[in-house]
Amino acid sequence: MTKTTPQPTQIPALSYDVIVLGSGAAGLAAAVTASSRGLKVLLVEKAAAFGGTSAISGGAVWLHDTDQARAAGHHLPAEQMRNYLKQVIGKGYKPELVEAFIEQGREALRYLQTHSELKYSLRPLSPDYYPDLPGGTQTGRALEIDEYDGRRLGEHFKDLQRPPDGMLLFGGMMVNRVDIQHFLSCKRSAKSLWHCLKLMGRYAIDRISHPRGTRLTVGNALIARLATTALANGVDLWLQASTESLIVENSRVTGARISWRGQTRSVLAQGGVVLATGGCAASPGAAELRPVTGAPHWSMSPATNTGDGHQLAASVQAAMGEHLKANFFWAPVSVLHKADGSVERFPHLVTDRAKPGVIAVNGAGRRFVNESDSYHRFVESMFANDGANAPCWLICDADALNTYGLGLARPRPVDNSALIDAGYLLRADSLAELARLAGVDANNLQQTLTQFNADAEQGMDHQFGKGSTAYNRYMGDPLHTPNPCIRPLRKAPFYAIQLFTGDLGSARGLITNARANVLNRLGVPVPGLYAAGNEMNSIMDGTYPGPGITLGPGLTFGYLAASDIARQLQEPLSHLSRSGENHVLRTAHLHH
Repeated sequence: MTKTTPQPTQIPALSYDVIVLGSGAAGLAAAVTASSRGLKVLLVEKAAAFGGTSAISGGAVWLHDTDQARAAGHHLPAEQMRNYLKQVIGKGYKPELVEAFIEQGREALRYLQTHSELKYSLRPLSPDYYPDLPGGTQTGRALEIDEYDGRRLGEHFKDLQRPPDGMLLFGGMMVNRVDIQHFLSCKRSAKSLWHCLKLMGRYAIDRISHPRGTRLTVGNALIARLATTALANGVDLWLQASTESLIVENSRVTGARISWRGQTRSVLAQGGVVLATGGCAASPGAAELRPVTGAPHWSMSPATNTGDGHQLAASVQAAMGEHLKANFFWAPVSVLHKADGSVERFPHLVTDRAKPGVIAVNGAGRRFVNESDSYHRFVESMFANDGANAPCWLICDADALNTYGLGLARPRPVDNSALIDAGYLLRADSLAELARLAGVDANNLQQTLTQFNADAEQGMDHQFGKGSTAYNRYMGDPLHTPNPCIRPLRKAPFYAIQLFTGDLGSARGLITNARANVLNRLGVPVPGLYAAGNEMNSIMDGTYPGPGITLGPGLTFGYLAASDIARQLQEPLSHLSRSGENHVLRTAHLHH
């Protein structure tokens, strides 16, 4: 009797209107826009949790002339925004893309807020990062995500990307920029004390039934708001799913081969594929795109951001950005090496560098930067002179540590001895001892402190101008006078934390047009392929004009990509309805 070999079961192809690869802000903006317009959407995430870098971000967006700004009386002219971006971006300024961002950012945010749980409020004061340049503003462009109740996600709350422990209080409580200021001021303000007590009461109740606090802020709130709507709209979410290749027919992207739950299957996309997998900051080749310093570099991007979208797009000869001012969005990062071998990274964005009693010195023990400048500019100074200032040290005295904390070290009354034992936080009873522990020249460090302290007595920094701009002062301590960023460092013990160059994600990405349609190397749109977020080449050319300049464009071009797909899918249906025809393939119109 002849035995027959069983044939493998053929897995039928699935069909959607849109496939979105990546579940960060840009990908979710595309998924929400498409699903709100009646399209069937598959959202594919490589990681075990959804949200990507956006979920651990500050959640702010930077947009022109939003409804929130208008309601507050800040109806700024578009020409002012153009002038500012031309000043910051320089020769990399791309009129078509910048114009789409300026003119349609408000439309994108309005649509997402109307058709989803998304809700933003204007920051009453939030200077641009170069406020003294022509076109810079004190307020009107930066919006803060409103807090959100994570319980609205239901069973999916467990799948939301958890922020790093260093960005949480009491082991699981999220806080935003306003909360942090209240905690820093709770000993000096009854209003701040009451605010903090309410937060801690809510957190205590949450921990009875949840592994962490359900009051979501910053990037977690942004992702949760969009995801709640996407899931309610019927968007299918595949976690721990990897995209093997794009499906291309007649030069058009018509779907993708996706591995999920042990099976690889073809998934068709009638309207197109949106690439939003977060860029390439964690890819093996990322080091080749950064300035060389000879010291470690730490990215805050998830380990899954390995440039998958770029590799997929290469199969259709997609064009990549070249000659950007920076290929990444920089941020200084400190690193805690734990006893179990794991590593915790902390981005020094808003909590310490600009505060009074804090300075940064290089390996020679000398200051080299205005510590209150933006994180991007700070790292640019670390890279200067062939990386001579990388790594560097952030130094403070006892008063500053007790009042503001330093990196992962918390203000009084928190006991930071574990961080000292781990070697993350250096503590010394004298400057000479601190210099020895840090390995910097003791004489240089003493001279640096002597010069800085003399200036600080007058509330001025003659050397680097700490506290000299509106943005600097905004980041300082509003209750400290005369300069919210400056105070002498005198009270022992002294503390130091080593800072490395780091990044918040990649700026170099796929070239697109103003509809987020990916272009090939000849500058021609690739039918059916779109890119948004850090997958898309930065319209800022790797510069950092203000808070939220990645999420603002991410939401905008995610919305524009889905809108273009919806328009192309739905226009011929309207035409067929008018003409009375009833037997034409739905995708015929997409070959343009």
